[in-house]
Amino acid sequence: MVNYIFGIFLIIGIIYSALTGNISIVNQSLITSGTKAIDIILKMIPLLCLWLGIMKIASTSGLLTKISKYASIIIKPIFPDLKKESPSISYITSNIVMNMLGLGNAATPFGLKAMKSMQEENNNKEVASRSMITFLIINTASVTIIPTTVISFRLLNNAKDATDIIPACIITTILSLLIGLILDKIFYHIWRYFD
Repeated sequence: MVNYIFGIFLIIGIIYSALTGNISIVNQSLITSGTKAIDIILKMIPLLCLWLGIMKIASTSGLLTKISKYASIIIKPIFPDLKKESPSISYITSNIVMNMLGLGNAATPFGLKAMKSMQEENNNKEVASRSMITFLIINTASVTIIPTTVISFRLLNNAKDATDIIPACIITTILSLLIGLILDKIFYHIWRYFD
């Protein structure tokens, strides 16, 4: 679906450029955008390697396990239908911790393992369980304390202070998480009422 939406935007943009006489800008963008994309990728690789290396050290040293263990105390009440010793809670916690540190790429494997583990516990394999829906909301809201990728992009584009967005990221992601969880509870109770 997203491919169709972007395709429509692209076609509309090209038609609009042709009608307004700016087709040369489209041609120039087509030629230079590939070079810019590769340049950004090459500049991002060292920064991502640094952050992923730090996270690997934290993971190997057991720091992430300790953080996940303490965070699971807060997370367990959000997923009341999971068993107390469910392996899903560990995967969910690791995913959330990675996202909080702005490492979405490193968080993805834990998210996939969490979904797989919750599906194994799911009684109705045809419908997502309550925990799966809640986890999807949390993962989408993705509370971020250190937005490493955004900071990296800002550094590459010579921002005066690349980290000045941290407070705004924390506030907006916490608000989106709280609103998402509130709506999740409301719709769950509405669904149960009509079910």
